[in-house]
Amino acid sequence: MLNKKMNQCFTGQYVVLLIGTLLWLAAPWVWAAPESGGTFKAVATDAQGLQTDLENIIFYWEEKVSETAFIPHELRELPVKRGTSTVKIKFDAMKQIDLKASDNGSPPVASVTLKDGKTGEFQLAIAGSFKGQSAFGEVELSAAQLSRIVFK
Repeated sequence: MLNKKMNQCFTGQYVVLLIGTLLWLAAPWVWAAPESGGTFKAVATDAQGLQTDLENIIFYWEEKVSETAFIPHELRELPVKRGTSTVKIKFDAMKQIDLKASDNGSPPVASVTLKDGKTGEFQLAIAGSFKGQSAFGEVELSAAQLSRIVFK
């Protein structure tokens, strides 16, 4: 009886050891998996002509759900208006964005140039900002205060 219990105990330890080994071997592929959308580098030029090199650039905006609560949104695409529809232009398809401030307080107008050379002019669907990492730390640039973003 004691012998049978010891065999069950050892068998259980081997199963745990086997599962642990398999997880350990699979871990590098899980850790190395890129996050959806990838990361992007760009040079942003503000309205004063100052250029900032950014890594891991995102389009950022906050959705207000109550007087004291906001939901942050981090996108690797640019939501723009085309007529009554909203188009989400992926960063990986873009070469550059030229931004012009709007006169009536609405979001800026973006002239988007794709990597394949196609261009289009759209109004931003959301008055957001571009965030990324510079050599000096995290940077947030309001889309209304930018003149150009060139993706590397």
